[in-house]
Amino acid sequence: MARLHFDPEALPIDSLGGEAPVEPDRLEANALRRRFQHPPLWTPEITAERLVRPMAGPLTEAAVLVPVVLREQGPTLLFTLRTAHLNDHAGQISFPGGRMERHDVSPIDTALRETEEEVGLARRHVDVLGSLPEYHTGTGFRVTPVVGIIEPPFDVTPAPFEVAEIFEVPLSFLMNGMHHQRRTAEFQTGRRTFYVMPYERFFIWGATAGMLRNLFHFLRA
Repeated sequence: MARLHFDPEALPIDSLGGEAPVEPDRLEANALRRRFQHPPLWTPEITAERLVRPMAGPLTEAAVLVPVVLREQGPTLLFTLRTAHLNDHAGQISFPGGRMERHDVSPIDTALRETEEEVGLARRHVDVLGSLPEYHTGTGFRVTPVVGIIEPPFDVTPAPFEVAEIFEVPLSFLMNGMHHQRRTAEFQTGRRTFYVMPYERFFIWGATAGMLRNLFHFLRA
């Protein structure tokens, strides 16, 4: 079981992304739908992380759902806090999702199935907009981020073995480069700089923050 040998929250801030926030009208549901229907030319910032530990074998196919919840006060993103005993990314914040199974017909199918299993959100509640570029994690996963809109009301129930907590963060907060911090740590395979996005008592970092950076660039392009 892999465990971090450092506390990412205790690391000093190297710098900020610093870009201006995405304009509020680009975060509305219809604007998001149009953006995925007619994507602009853009370049992902991060597509692969330095491996956290030496790998034996190919990357494991996986998918996550990036759930945009249409709240009255503004759209949010839904996240999970993973339980502390899991083999990968234990105790970290992530989007609902997981590894692809043989019976999954596509990454979208994987993301919707895993979301239903982890947080109890039925796939009928998810309006899938499209996918962001795949993201290779330092722990050996090839992840497809699937973006979908969720319109309340809906119910969620965390799977006790995998999910300690379900929470939401305003999309406007996450789509602001001034809230994107860079920090650096030493891993088994060398030094790596990564993004973190602290929000209240939640500390978003690693692969989840990397995928959020790509969503940020996609929406502001």
